[in-house]
Amino acid sequence: MKEKTLKFLERNLSNEPSTFAEEAKWRQDNEVWLKWSQGIAMKIIDYMQEHKLTRADIAARLGCSPQYVSKILSGRTNFSFKSIAEIEQSLNLQIMETSFA
Repeated sequence: MKEKTLKFLERNLSNEPSTFAEEAKWRQDNEVWLKWSQGIAMKIIDYMQEHKLTRADIAARLGCSPQYVSKILSGRTNFSFKSIAEIEQSLNLQIMETSFA
């Protein structure tokens, strides 16, 4: 079993160095806004499921490409307040909870 595992690893060895450490550091450095972005993505995904909408449907409502919707849904978009407001207005969906609105 050990030899089989070693042979598998040797066959699948990458010639490129791993970027795991750099990616982990980036996620750690950007943890707060990534959580917000993931929360926004989840609200939009819930909205899509509730209304049986596709990425193309959301793109049409937002006036953007389906690829940008995919980026939003990845939970790795660093939104501006303006872009969040535009999403809220276009989808008639409250994303941000504020005590001063």
